[in-house]
Amino acid sequence: MACASCSTKEGSPKGCKNNGTCGTDSCNKLTVFDWLSNMALPSGETPFNWVEVRYKNGRKEYYHNSDNVTLSIGDTVATQAQSGHDIGMVTLTGELVRIQMKRKKIPENIEDSLKIYRKANQKDIDVWIEARDKEEPMKVKARQFAIDLRLQMKISDIEFQGDASKATFYYTAEERVDFRELIKVFAREFRTRIEMKQVGFRQEAARLGGIGSCGRELCCSTWLTDYRSVSTSAARYQQLSLNPQKLAGQCGKLKCCLNYELDTYLDALKSFPKTEIKLQTEKGTAICQKTDIFKGHLWYAYEGEWMNWHKITTEQANEIIELNKKNKKIISLEEYALKVTEDTKAEFENVVGQDSLTRFDNPKRHNKRKNNKNRNNRNKNNKRKPQKTNNDTK
Repeated sequence: MACASCSTKEGSPKGCKNNGTCGTDSCNKLTVFDWLSNMALPSGETPFNWVEVRYKNGRKEYYHNSDNVTLSIGDTVATQAQSGHDIGMVTLTGELVRIQMKRKKIPENIEDSLKIYRKANQKDIDVWIEARDKEEPMKVKARQFAIDLRLQMKISDIEFQGDASKATFYYTAEERVDFRELIKVFAREFRTRIEMKQVGFRQEAARLGGIGSCGRELCCSTWLTDYRSVSTSAARYQQLSLNPQKLAGQCGKLKCCLNYELDTYLDALKSFPKTEIKLQTEKGTAICQKTDIFKGHLWYAYEGEWMNWHKITTEQANEIIELNKKNKKIISLEEYALKVTEDTKAEFENVVGQDSLTRFDNPKRHNKRKNNKNRNNRNKNNKRKPQKTNNDTK
């Protein structure tokens, strides 16, 4: 009942027949596994009376169950709104709701907190489904109205309130947009209360979903909830080429995954000397050309001999820098570079008894023609042999 393809109609769930996985990625979007569901509360403890309710596009809100309505995950409930009521689905109950609220810094003791009215009856569900069926044709008209008014914005989605008394229009825009005239057109055309909400391009990509360059579903549409800013310095620290086509995600911004390993790279770079520092030797001044963070190697070249690079370790580079600070110079980098040896030993283990990694590339082909030719030759030879008669045996 979370998406249009498997919404309840006439009291029975329609179902998208995807064997437990939603075909439009709306039912299992930003889900939380309740690992405390099979554990009983200690004696004397009362269950936490807040629940998590999910709406369209994975939007989640937290409500106070003041009337102690018996609720479980998957129940459709009527919740309090600013005016009227809304319809959503319960996605989490119990102590995990307390943890989620603490993580999102939502206070528990609020006098004017939103409440849950009741479990949704059939009339509530019928009104809700009828309102959701209007969203797609309304979105087509709303986009056309924005184009006619020449507004630099895109109507990305429309969400009706559960009682069909209000429609929220989500839009994306590069700059600030004056949509006062657009709201008048919407109110005159759709005959309902209008609310405009601007969403970022990352939120828009999360709503649409898709497959990333890694081959998996987008992080923003499956589990990522906080969108931290990503700068090009994250790519520079990881020594990635500043190619916008490779670094940008489907939202057009830098990929969120550039921040995942950034802390590890920053910790590894603490042992590296700054690339701006030059090494002073008796042979000449050496300048850093390249670094290998994983192996801890640096490549230096003498001024005037840019084609000849000398590879040394971070410990050796720091040792040379300390000597330079004491006004001491080494003879040359060659005596350090010779100590760095390449490890050509294979780092994988043969766990299946087969060493060749390309054993499946060229499958063996049995030469049937050759085997058939050998058989035919044998048959011919057998026919040519004279058969023994009774007279010959005498």
